[in-house]
Amino acid sequence: MDQVIDKTAFEAEVEQLVQNQRDYFNTNATRPIGFRLEQLKKLKGILLRHEDEMHDAIYKDFGKSKYENQLVEIYPLIDEINMAIKKLKKWAQHKSVKTNLLNFPAKSYLVPEPLGVSLVIGAWNLPYNLSLTPLVGSMAAGNTTILKPSELPARTSDIMAKIINENFDPNYLRVVEGAIPETTALLKQRYDKIFFTGSPKVGKIVNKAAAENLTDVTLELGGKNPAIFTKDCALKMGVKRMIWAKFVNSGQFCITTDYALVHKDIKEEFLKLAVEEIEKNNFSRENNNYVQIINERNFDRVVNLIDPDKVYYGGTHNREERIINPTILHHVSLEDAVMQEEIFGPVLPVIEFETIDEAFKIVKRFEKPLAAYLFSDSSATKERFLNELPFGSGAINDCVMQISNPNLPFGGVGHSGMGRYHGKYSFECFSHFKSILDKPTVLETNLKYYGYSEKQMKIIKVLG
Repeated sequence: MDQVIDKTAFEAEVEQLVQNQRDYFNTNATRPIGFRLEQLKKLKGILLRHEDEMHDAIYKDFGKSKYENQLVEIYPLIDEINMAIKKLKKWAQHKSVKTNLLNFPAKSYLVPEPLGVSLVIGAWNLPYNLSLTPLVGSMAAGNTTILKPSELPARTSDIMAKIINENFDPNYLRVVEGAIPETTALLKQRYDKIFFTGSPKVGKIVNKAAAENLTDVTLELGGKNPAIFTKDCALKMGVKRMIWAKFVNSGQFCITTDYALVHKDIKEEFLKLAVEEIEKNNFSRENNNYVQIINERNFDRVVNLIDPDKVYYGGTHNREERIINPTILHHVSLEDAVMQEEIFGPVLPVIEFETIDEAFKIVKRFEKPLAAYLFSDSSATKERFLNELPFGSGAINDCVMQISNPNLPFGGVGHSGMGRYHGKYSFECFSHFKSILDKPTVLETNLKYYGYSEKQMKIIKVLG
């Protein structure tokens, strides 16, 4: 991966790869449901056979243990494949819709069909999950796919390239490794679908490239996700759930809490319980429940967001080991550096509020978040949270676990993304639904034909 690549030669190689996949798709080989199921089962088997190698690779990349890798990456991915295998025949059926009287007698239905050649660009923080889960959707829908994993966890990229490229026809599935030059070359080609997971900054670049060819795009991005704790919440349980979610993957998780908004009357108790919960979990690599920051650049970025004068707990770090210990900041203002960008690390700013109106106003100062969380026992507050705050997905009295329900779509809104996937929504994400009116020839009315009149228009208006 470190070798210098002849840019012109690489672009020609990518262009040929895309053309080969398009030619293969046009043979209709990927369309039969039997073929799709066979390939999904094959992928599942390959992943299970290589699971130990996948654990080893991600541990070498940033210290993620086998257990955390299973919890947040492998098991959810296998569940996604299992659901696709179980439900694909149903998802791929024609879907009947009502026919209006104007078109009587006729049948109306939607026909799902694959889009064609897909490009999936994965993220580094959950490299297996966020690369291979959209791949499952593309396969289930009947597309060919080029997968570009993030280059930052180099060993996980290598193992995905190995297990896919050695076991699948490149005209059907192919992993292309590399960094910015390779991604740039990939984005110069025309696809039928681009699926990108990453930052809003890079998402804009991907969207701009897709627009050149009017390519359908799904963007899974990020944002400053709030967790709001009201005065009446079940505080101890709320803190327990939020602290686990905040520090899993060392905070390098696009839907975890970015900052906590805590009612002023419970703020001191919140801080006390948060520290107790952190210490009870004893987050560390030795305990297999903490990971390194992905690289030194991100390590330095996160450390620079920590104001030593506002550290309530933690704040310690080791650049050589790329470890930032769980950190809580208090007396935080909206003007502080830590509130100017998505943290994406194990630092939790705590901001107090007095009224729910004030809390909502703070949330609305930022772009629409990928996720939002409310901890409250008030039905009225829950309703306001659902009706007044825009966000991609969320939970009430929990944190991040909405992503574990395959029946809920996952996706952002505005700067946090566009489109959605997971479960049947992954199938829909990579499909086009053709609208069909199927009319018999034995009966016809003359309403639509020439010879227009006031009476004719009145009848059409009523029937339409």
